[in-house]
Amino acid sequence: MLMMAAVRFSTFLRRVRDPRGQSMVEYALIIALIAVVVVGAVFALGGKLGSVFDSITNSL
Repeated sequence: MLMMAAVRFSTFLRRVRDPRGQSMVEYALIIALIAVVVVGAVFALGGKLGSVFDSITNSL
């Protein structure tokens, strides 16, 4: 069990040190930030969007 954890950690370190790994981390951070913004927007506009969709449904 400890050996597998050491192998996984060394693989993680190798990927972080690799320039491609650094780019992947940067992309992951950007995607996480976008996800946080989208979730915040949905919570902020959730009630208003629901009423807009209801009015569209009623007008159809």
